[in-house]
Amino acid sequence: MELTIDQIKARLPHRYPMLLIDRVLEIKPGKSIIAIKNVSINEPFFEGHFPHFSVMPGVLIIEAMAQAAALFSFDARNLNLNIDRAKTAYYLVGVNDARFRKPVVPGDQLRLEVEAERLGQSICKYRARAFICDKIAAEAKLMCAVRDLEE
Repeated sequence: MELTIDQIKARLPHRYPMLLIDRVLEIKPGKSIIAIKNVSINEPFFEGHFPHFSVMPGVLIIEAMAQAAALFSFDARNLNLNIDRAKTAYYLVGVNDARFRKPVVPGDQLRLEVEAERLGQSICKYRARAFICDKIAAEAKLMCAVRDLEE
């Protein structure tokens, strides 16, 4: 299943400048997601990171992978939850074994590949990787929590 930017915006609460997913290429229910982040010189963080050599901050690469994980988990086929997106928050609660292998610069296209390791009712764990072409730019293990906003 593919998702366009409008379908992504219908599923995630993030908006500019924090929406870091441009397209979803594939969702394999219960297994994985492949998403795209097009990196443009127009990103607001490039003005200060760094003026002499524009590099996407590592924390934003991690955030992009976490947003892909959220899109995967909010797909009703992956969690046996009746999720009301207006009343549910999805938080990044843990990052382990993060490695940044290649700088991400304007003009790059990040291919975000996130594989489910454990899908639970309230906690989910993933292995996430960000590629530029076929080279790993970053990788990490992510833990995310599903929380009811009314609690």
